[in-house]
Amino acid sequence: MLKIICRYPAHIQRTSASLFHGCSGTLRDMYRGGRGGGGRWGDGGSNGQRHPPDLKGKQIGMWYAKRKKRAERQMVSIGWAQEEHIQRLLKDIKSSEECPPQPEKSGASLTDSEEEGWYENGDERGPLGDKVKQELPESSHPSSSQCFLDQNVSRHHSEKKRPVTAGSSIEQLSASSLDRLTMDGEVGEQDGMTVKWFPISKERFNFIKEETDFVTKMEVEEEKLGNKLRVDSALDRLLQDELIKKEVDPKYQQMQVIRRSLPSYKMKDVILDAIRNNQCVVISGETGCGKTTQVPQFILDDHIQRGVGSHCRILCTQPRRISAVSVAERVAVERAEECGISSGYLIRLECKVSRPQGSILFCTTGILLKLLESDPLLDRASHIILDEIHERDLHSDFLMIILKDLLPKRPDLKLILMSATLNADAFSQYFYKCPMLNITGFTFPVEEYLLEDVVEMLSYQSAHHSRKKSLSVMKESRKHHDELNQIEEKQRMFNAWIKSLKGKFSPATIESLCSMDFDVIDLDLIKALISYIVLKKGDGAILVFVPGLEEINRLYKMLMVETMFNSGNFIIIPLHSLMPTFNQKQVFERPPSGVRKIVIATSIAETSITIDDVVYVIDCGKIKVKDFKPEHNLSTLEPQWVSKANAKQRRGRAGRVQAGECFHLYTSLKEHELRDFLPPEILCTRLEELCLNIKLLKLGRIEPFVSKAMNPPSLLAMHSAVVTLQNLNALDQDENLLPLGYHLARMPLDPQIGKMILFGAMFCCLDPILTIAASLSFKDAFYIPLGNEENADRARRVLSNGSKSDHIMLVRAFEGWERSVSRGTNRRYCLDNYLTEKTLKLLSEMKRQLAGLLYDMGFIASKNPKDNDANKFRDNMALVKAVVCAGLYPNVAKIQSVPGSKASRFALPKVVTTTDDKILIHPKSVNAQERRFESKWLVYHKKLKTTQVFLHDCSMVSPYPLLFFGGKIGTIRAKDQECVSVDNWIVFQASFKTAQLVKDLRTELDKVLQDKKQS
Repeated sequence: MLKIICRYPAHIQRTSASLFHGCSGTLRDMYRGGRGGGGRWGDGGSNGQRHPPDLKGKQIGMWYAKRKKRAERQMVSIGWAQEEHIQRLLKDIKSSEECPPQPEKSGASLTDSEEEGWYENGDERGPLGDKVKQELPESSHPSSSQCFLDQNVSRHHSEKKRPVTAGSSIEQLSASSLDRLTMDGEVGEQDGMTVKWFPISKERFNFIKEETDFVTKMEVEEEKLGNKLRVDSALDRLLQDELIKKEVDPKYQQMQVIRRSLPSYKMKDVILDAIRNNQCVVISGETGCGKTTQVPQFILDDHIQRGVGSHCRILCTQPRRISAVSVAERVAVERAEECGISSGYLIRLECKVSRPQGSILFCTTGILLKLLESDPLLDRASHIILDEIHERDLHSDFLMIILKDLLPKRPDLKLILMSATLNADAFSQYFYKCPMLNITGFTFPVEEYLLEDVVEMLSYQSAHHSRKKSLSVMKESRKHHDELNQIEEKQRMFNAWIKSLKGKFSPATIESLCSMDFDVIDLDLIKALISYIVLKKGDGAILVFVPGLEEINRLYKMLMVETMFNSGNFIIIPLHSLMPTFNQKQVFERPPSGVRKIVIATSIAETSITIDDVVYVIDCGKIKVKDFKPEHNLSTLEPQWVSKANAKQRRGRAGRVQAGECFHLYTSLKEHELRDFLPPEILCTRLEELCLNIKLLKLGRIEPFVSKAMNPPSLLAMHSAVVTLQNLNALDQDENLLPLGYHLARMPLDPQIGKMILFGAMFCCLDPILTIAASLSFKDAFYIPLGNEENADRARRVLSNGSKSDHIMLVRAFEGWERSVSRGTNRRYCLDNYLTEKTLKLLSEMKRQLAGLLYDMGFIASKNPKDNDANKFRDNMALVKAVVCAGLYPNVAKIQSVPGSKASRFALPKVVTTTDDKILIHPKSVNAQERRFESKWLVYHKKLKTTQVFLHDCSMVSPYPLLFFGGKIGTIRAKDQECVSVDNWIVFQASFKTAQLVKDLRTELDKVLQDKKQS
């Protein structure tokens, strides 16, 4: 289908670009700290003027405080030339809106003779009254991405009599008329009337021709999936013949021997019988029982053997991309065929789709949600398998709500939920008490030890003392009675537990336990335990679980300073998502004889990967858990005690290929207190993306729908998400999906990142914005070199080039890598700047995919993210910052204080937001070491609480982006100052005339954006 490529008007683009480019020079004050600088601001707020002589005491201090506050307000001013240009622009726009319809004029709008726009032969004047030349050279013909196809004018024309102009709906062009759009222009006939065809550039002509046959990539992939399943007798016989031939294939026979050895194969008949007789079945089983690879094959082979293979199409979801690919390839190997025949996968950025009928397709949960947009009843599937459902990620819970409502509408659809054993009953209860099957797995025996066993084993004395603190001191430090009661109850339980240990453990062990602080991760104990295993135990790799990167870093350093470990007899591998990929490859390699491997990892090693030579597991008992506090609009990532399910997974890592040992560094008392499971993601994450998907799939109002989840989130969390989307203009006050919300829902990104990309396309700075968006939504390409963190921080600051922006730094880093690739020095560049090239390549592919999505949505005229028309202002970093601000707003922070010039290099700038008043800029940010800011406003993407509340990435912005793209604008008078406010919080000193000018221009900007969204 043809689409209208409705671009932001070139004259408004250029006006905005020039405003943002020159805005930094209009700021009156320089924000800085240091001695002699008068505190936060250089002049100290006095300017040599003293307080009135009649003031005394506190009145003097209040007088200086008010004066300082007024001085801190940044001045917003617009030069007379800019003001005149904006006034003329607003007048021209108003004139064009009031202009009566002209039967043979396009919807073009031109501001001056050098401006580019659509025109008709013989027309001497555009709608804004500016003279244009009779003819333009071909090079001046605007491309589709430069032009604004104004539907407002063309709507006034009669539906039957209007000429085909740039302002008309391209969808109404017939195939024959399309062929007559030439580069020279000609007179033609349309609907029985003579029409003057507009001249068109070669680029635009080719683009329109391409659009006639346009089908999105997702549509192509969906076409491969086929339509509604139907019985095909010929295909049934063909599938049967293929399976019979395979049975004599030596490769197939060899794989059948392996399959029959799996625990799940022994329950094949029971599983098939349960699926045939029930619409929904829960299958639980331990890791390694074979349920993921075998259950889909049982179903497919059963259908083929019964002669109904054409009516079998199994969609099996996996929580991670790597799982979907690896399982699909494994199943293909077991079926002695190439991946993409009877077994395939479909994930973001990659696919090998299996045949439409008689097949299994593995995909991520997010992909299945996308398929629901075009196939709400999932007519192309006979079976849905939700695997690893016990992980309770957001998409899985969302899918369960949808599928529970869908089953009554599709009585022929089969749903199989596959879970770990601990919580299978909960899923059965949720799906109308459906049958449950349990597959008994097989692992080698693992001997487990708890903290008291380890302390006794090592004769360990802790350096972390906290139990000696008296209860009276605790009482003095606590204000609330209920908290005090909890402390007293815990103390009673602890005393009873200690009493139960007497006679079982030595007095030294009991004394050590009484003095230990169990909330602290004791890395000295972990190091001592590693040394004990190395010296006293047999061969085998050691896997150590710690909560995060900080603990990995510290433990690695502690081991490397020891002579024993800093030798060729050990390979110590830190494993974290921010580590270089070669570290991750080392994890799977078996070391030479006589060399012991020690892996220090986070929870990534629990389920995502299997290290087959691990014999010893050290479980520190802590895991970093995400949480979201809607009352503060704050995400947290803090260490918490593991659940019983986590502990079980960690223990299982030691028994994969041989008998092993697992050391849990928590007490038997704490073991009884552990939760069965960590809370599902839907209870501890932002819900904006979920809300958009609910509206896109037309599932009704948000709150009633989400309340049907197994564990519904709080009303406050849902309300917070709805308000955020309304502030983004994605939803209206009645929760209806607005045009911008529709576009954002179609993008596989956080709504704020999606909005940023759309604005990047509209303001012709697409490529740098795509770099920022891909990095924020996936991950940036920087890694943390252990022991070399300062150099990595310095490299990022150099790349930022004084921009005071982590986001601009990401752009500079990516552009530098692209240049290094062209010169063949990319390997050296990545090493010097601590960048992972594999991640950079993934980001490049993501950028290409996002550009393709924008092309599919009609926002740009090329799938190339570097297309010249979409990047006319890519080098205007002030404009890029403004677009970042447009996307991230209302994530705005105000700089409260900056360390002085003599402060420690570890001192960090302090900022405040509307919800938090104690926030630091994260040490990894390029702004962490800044001591001077020209503006006191920052926009950020990630605010996260770990040890403290940090802004992990931020960009300093001037007032203009906040005024143009922020919230509600108001004018206030603060005594002798005229001020403009944004959302009653961000206040700048500006004349009311300037404020009104900004409001008027922003109103027109909103109108143009609305026209674009509606198109």
